[in-house]
Amino acid sequence: MASQMTCNKSEMWGRKMPEGLDFEISQCPLTMRSVVNLIIAMERLKGGKTEEVLSTEFRDENLLNIMLDSIVEERIVFERSSTPPAQFSRTNEHQCSVTDSQQRSLILVQNSMELNAVMLQGGSENRKVHLNMSTYVHPTPSTEARPVTLGIKGTDLYLACYKNGDKPTLHLEPVADKASLLRISAESDLVRFLFYKHDTGLNDSTLMSARFPDWYISTATQDNKPVEMCQETASRYRTFRIQRQS
Repeated sequence: MASQMTCNKSEMWGRKMPEGLDFEISQCPLTMRSVVNLIIAMERLKGGKTEEVLSTEFRDENLLNIMLDSIVEERIVFERSSTPPAQFSRTNEHQCSVTDSQQRSLILVQNSMELNAVMLQGGSENRKVHLNMSTYVHPTPSTEARPVTLGIKGTDLYLACYKNGDKPTLHLEPVADKASLLRISAESDLVRFLFYKHDTGLNDSTLMSARFPDWYISTATQDNKPVEMCQETASRYRTFRIQRQS
């Protein structure tokens, strides 16, 4: 049997009891809505403010708001700075000999600071240039090509490709601090020293500029002419035999 008691605001609660709000105490099992109604009523009483009660009916959306306020966790979001630029990292270095597809060797012409492709005769092998080839790990590795730098053995000269006028050209450039080439940022000017070595057969490879795609190190059809950059459609030899030296 349920019993109820209605409290008069003037007798028990005085001015702290909001206008239009009554308490009902019952022995019947309380529902969740009834519990929430009671909690809200107590919170209003504790506030000590004579707020105008818009409605004594607790709606479903009110309960939903309370539940969301209770379970939603505060999350702190840290803004990350821009990602660091991709880098080519050197893995190893080895010496190699290089000849073009016509079996011509490369020689260094000191006066013009150029490499020429020459068919060497017996007894002139000492003129032949050997290269120090350093291999790198690409930021997005590819099985088709390997980034390399090419330095002339016994010197501080490296092959570099950059524009001298309106098209990419090949240069021999001194590098005093070789440690600067250990890691090359993909956004730095040092990319001019990088070439993509693409193997086309046993010891046969092409060398494409990393800065200027589709521009290749090449030799002329005539003998004793400079090594230059060319595009795939040019009438020049783009394939080299690169043999590692023990």
